Amino acid sequence: MASSSSNVENLSPQTLRAVMKELGELTKTPLEDIQLHINQQDVTDIQATLLGPVGTPFAGGQFRIKLVLGKDFPATPPKSFFLTRIFHPNVASNGEICVNSLKKDWNPNLGIKHILLVIRCLLIHPNPESALNDEAGKLLLEAYDDYHARAKMMTEIHAMNTKSKSGDVEEAGEGPAAKKQATDKKMVADKKKLIKDKKRALKRL
Repeated sequence: MASSSSNVENLSPQTLRAVMKELGELTKTPLEDIQLHINQQDVTDIQATLLGPVGTPFAGGQFRIKLVLGKDFPATPPKSFFLTRIFHPNVASNGEICVNSLKKDWNPNLGIKHILLVIRCLLIHPNPESALNDEAGKLLLEAYDDYHARAKMMTEIHAMNTKSKSGDVEEAGEGPAAKKQATDKKMVADKKKLIKDKKRALKRL
């Protein structure tokens, strides 16, 4: 898992100012379906919650991620991790994310915004060719229905609870998306109850 130590002292003042400026811009103009969590004591502790995209096995889930800025940032890309467990070809068992634009295709001019968008894009378009989870990559290529079912199950277990198994606080119980989901579930439950009541009434006749 990602280290919790601060890298503030390792980064140049110029880099720190650039990071703080971009985080400020992202706070004023949030990205769609991405909630940034700012640590005022340590700006290098960059975390965000991604909403699972509709039409994917991650829909309805809220996934916490963490970016780790190394001492050579932005010359070298940050390491990125999912703190919420997820079944995905490009995410290792320790949560590390593998994507070319965060590895060999990295450009120092790319910022935090680009990284967050790339990670969310991975939820929509996984890349089995650079898999860190071989099982997920193989299922995606050879048995998509099985992959979808497994990823969806992991989402329901780990990304739809208020707390994950590891104790990391997830914010899936808050916000309009979660409230809508709760309302939808209640409507379905009420409908099922109504159908059962009708069947009981018909039996009595």
